[in-house]
Amino acid sequence: MVMLMDYPASVGLLSAAGDLRIPFSDTVKYCILGISVTLLLLALGILAWQAFRCCTQTHTTYTHQDPVNSDLLYSDEKSRTAGNHSGAPSTRVNGSLRFSIYYDQLQSQLVVTVLQVEGLLEHSQTRSLQPFVKLSLMWANSEGVEVEGCTGEEGEGTAPVLWTVLREWRTRIVKGSCNPLFGDQFSCILQGHEELHHINLRMEVRDFDKFSRHTVLGEVRVPLGQLNISYPLELQEDLQIPQKDLVGEVLLSLKFLPTSQRLEVGLLKVRMVLTEICSDAVLYARISVQCNQCKLRYQKTSAVARCLVTVFNEVLMFSLPEFPLEQCKILVSVYETHTTRKSTKHLIGQLTVGKEMSSEDKHWSLMMRSVRQPIAKWHGLWI
Repeated sequence: MVMLMDYPASVGLLSAAGDLRIPFSDTVKYCILGISVTLLLLALGILAWQAFRCCTQTHTTYTHQDPVNSDLLYSDEKSRTAGNHSGAPSTRVNGSLRFSIYYDQLQSQLVVTVLQVEGLLEHSQTRSLQPFVKLSLMWANSEGVEVEGCTGEEGEGTAPVLWTVLREWRTRIVKGSCNPLFGDQFSCILQGHEELHHINLRMEVRDFDKFSRHTVLGEVRVPLGQLNISYPLELQEDLQIPQKDLVGEVLLSLKFLPTSQRLEVGLLKVRMVLTEICSDAVLYARISVQCNQCKLRYQKTSAVARCLVTVFNEVLMFSLPEFPLEQCKILVSVYETHTTRKSTKHLIGQLTVGKEMSSEDKHWSLMMRSVRQPIAKWHGLWI
C-alpha cells in the first residue's frame, strides 16, 4: 500500500528533473561550441606544422662525434683518403677564431690564449649554441710512414707525416652565443726553440652536447715554425673544414667463416711515435661492428703496456646477422690509460675498414677471397 502511494510522487520528481535546462541562451551555446572547435583546429595546425619542420629540417654544418665517448660507425669515415692527412684545408666554414701565441725563450714556455670566436651560425632550431674550443699541440715526425692509400702533401710518391699529440686542452663552455668570448690561457714547457718547427697547433671549435656527441663547427691550424712568436702575437683566422691526422699504424687481421656466419677481428700490433716514456701507460682497443644497418655489441681487448710497437695478438669474434653482407663496417678505437693512478681514458686514434653497398675496402676484398684464412694488413691510425 505504501508503494502505491509513493508511485505518483516519484513520477512527479522525474518529470521535474526532465524539465531542468542549462540557463544559457542558444546564442551563447553556439559561441562556446565555435570557440572549442576553433581551438581544436588551431592545436591540430600547430601539431602538423611541428611535424613538417621535423621532417624537413636539414643541418648545413659539418658534424663529427666526439670519439672519446661515442661510436663513429654511422659517420662518414674519410681517414683512408689522401686528403685526410694534416694538410691545410682549402674550404672555409662560417666563423673565425681570434687567439694569441707567445713563446717565452727564458722559461722555454709556450703560451696560447683563446680570445674569441666570431660569426658562428645556429645549426639547430631546437637549441642554442654552446661553443667551446679544443686545442691539440701536434708534433711531426721527421720521417714519413708508408700507409697504403695515403699520400703526403707533395702528392704521389711521398709518405704522409706521422703526428703525435703532445698536449690537449679545452676552454670553458659559453652557452647561447654565436660570438663567444673566452680569454682562457694554456701553457706548456718545450725543450728548445727549434722544436717549434715540428709543431702545429690545431684548434677545433665545437658545439657542446651533454651526451658527448659534440659537433665540430670548424678548425684552425697554425704551424708554429712559420711564425715569429718571440713576442705575443695576436691572430684571427677563418674556420676551415676539419681534417684528420695520421698518428700511427695498426696491424689488423680479418677472417670470415661463412658456415657459422662469424667474423674474427684480430688486433696484432699498434705502432706509434713515442715522445716520452711513461712506465704506467697502457693501451687497449675497442672494436665495434655494424653489419647490414645492425650495430653489434662492441668488444674490448686487454690492456697492454705502451711502447714503440705494442703487441696485442688478440682475436675477437663477432656473430654476423643475415646473409648476404651488403654493408659492414669495423671501427677500431685505440685508447690510453694509466694503471698506477686514477685517470680517464684518452683516445689515441681510430681506423675503419669494411664493405659498402657500392665499394669495399681492399682488406675486406682479400678476406672474402680467402675465406676461413686470416688476412693481416697494416692500416693508418687517425685522429
